[in-house]
Amino acid sequence: QVQLVESGGGLVQPGGSLRLSCAASGSISSINFMGWYRQAPGKERELVARITSGGITNYGDSVKGRFTISRDNAKNTVYLQMNSLKPEDTAVYYCNGIITNKESVVTANYWGRGTQVTVSS
Repeated sequence: QVQLVESGGGLVQPGGSLRLSCAASGSISSINFMGWYRQAPGKERELVARITSGGITNYGDSVKGRFTISRDNAKNTVYLQMNSLKPEDTAVYYCNGIITNKESVVTANYWGRGTQVTVSS
């Protein structure tokens, strides 16, 4: 079974930076997309950033110019560099991947358990 594990969350002051990592493991044939979503209390889950296998990126409007997504294909890992953090960035950040299983040849949507990011003075 494919698993996604996030790391790098924590507490940071406004204007600070954090880098999140998400490592995919298991019987992976290919990764079509990987990205990050977030959900704050009382709000819907929203797209933060995503990246295709070809390196094409897409960002949510609220993070454009501040966040950067990248991936290391050899390690099956995606990163999210977050700069100029604001209190409204506080949320649980979830790693997401559309991944084909090597054994079953089934493509499915996988989610990590999430990592908390808190931006506060």
